[in-house]
Amino acid sequence: MSQRRITGLSVCLLILNLVGCANAPKPPVPYGPVPSPAQLAWHEREFYAFVHFSPNTFTDREWGYGDEPPETFMPSAFDADQIVGVLADAGARAVILTCKHHDGFCLWDSAHTAHDVGSSPWMDGKGDVVRAISDACATRNIGFGVYLSPWDRNHAEYGRPAYVEYFRAQLRELLTDYGPVCEVWFDGANGGDGFYGGARETRHIDRETYYQWKETFALVRELQPNAVIFSDIGPDVRWVGNESGFAGQTCWATYDPQPLEDGGVPAPGATKYQEAERGHREGSRWMPAEADVSIRPGWFYHASEDARVKSPEELFELYLKSVGRGASLLLNVPPDRRGQIHGADEASLRAFGELLQETFGQSLTGGAHVTASRLRGGARWFDPGLVVDGDTSTYWTTDDGICKAQLILELPGPRTFNIVSLREYLPLGQRVDEWAVDAFLDGYWHEIAQGESIGSRRLVRVEEVTTDRVRVRIEQARACPAISEVGLFRGPKGE
Repeated sequence: MSQRRITGLSVCLLILNLVGCANAPKPPVPYGPVPSPAQLAWHEREFYAFVHFSPNTFTDREWGYGDEPPETFMPSAFDADQIVGVLADAGARAVILTCKHHDGFCLWDSAHTAHDVGSSPWMDGKGDVVRAISDACATRNIGFGVYLSPWDRNHAEYGRPAYVEYFRAQLRELLTDYGPVCEVWFDGANGGDGFYGGARETRHIDRETYYQWKETFALVRELQPNAVIFSDIGPDVRWVGNESGFAGQTCWATYDPQPLEDGGVPAPGATKYQEAERGHREGSRWMPAEADVSIRPGWFYHASEDARVKSPEELFELYLKSVGRGASLLLNVPPDRRGQIHGADEASLRAFGELLQETFGQSLTGGAHVTASRLRGGARWFDPGLVVDGDTSTYWTTDDGICKAQLILELPGPRTFNIVSLREYLPLGQRVDEWAVDAFLDGYWHEIAQGESIGSRRLVRVEEVTTDRVRVRIEQARACPAISEVGLFRGPKGE
């Protein structure tokens, strides 16, 4: 997989972007919403993992009712290093742990409840799954994120104002006691039947107002300013609108969550989530999509699903349909009752990681000579060769007002590929509306791919082709295009 590398030229370009230069053309003005530094870091992660682990693992449920006694949670050989190691080896660049699911059971010893690992006989009540996973992520130098369910089917005060204070107190624990957090994940499932401290009843909340999301988001900003916040309404990352792991063929990073009902207020669990697969071209906020999916049919471990783990090839397809459409891939891998990644999941993940490395380890554009139909100010600062330099902080662009242009890559010799990778320079916004790719075959240009939107990354599988010349056409853009990468790769054939 491609990695950023900082070069002398990229440092100069960074300075140029900040202050300009008397001897070189100024960079383009950003178009529309642009990502924050935290969002740019999120885009770099591309693929990361979800870890669902709770009493559900031991009761064979997906949603616990909230009345499961703490002693239910009893992993026989919990190993955070094994869990995180398998995920990191597969290429995951962060792990998001379900610190508390809807059943209200906490995987850390919370000062605000006894419904947690501190009341379990596991490790004599001294265990802390959150600490162990956080430390393992730090050891492997990957990000650590937290999932805290807004819904709590155990807590007696759920549905009343006191619970919101409890919820925020637990959020504060997670965001102050476990080091840097890269993502905070808020589910949209909230309200319904539950144990609720023994009441055993159904409770409904006003999703638009109950959690006072504005204040809750502010708490995250205060305690973990470098973290992105995920929910149906962002504010940093949006749910893609399905749990199948794919984004729309066209997927804009800009988005405005729409209320479930006319006149309402969008809130987690109360949006027209179907629109999130595609996003909004005219959206007023930079709120890219995260595509979540489980490696198994369920989100928690069930022995009955051991033979239904997604294959490496299926995972690769999901990668193309999420990361390859400008979204991210959040792949859930649930630990088994030992507290480790099951062998079937591990085998699939390791083979998937090998597929990613074999395919994207090195672009076939190495050594290519690149020319452009237009070049901004005729300056080397924006030379077309920058699209094959392996550095996504450099880019080719045209003069203002030139929104239709093309690049031609002359390869050192014939190259065989079936995947094309395109990237825009995100600090300048999402600019390209329509693009196409051609291969030079038998003396003529032949179109092999076309589409809308590029954004952080566009991976397009094409029929396998061998050629020594490739042309990228920007057919329509809202502002002069800024392209940071054109890559060619050979991966497994599609269905």
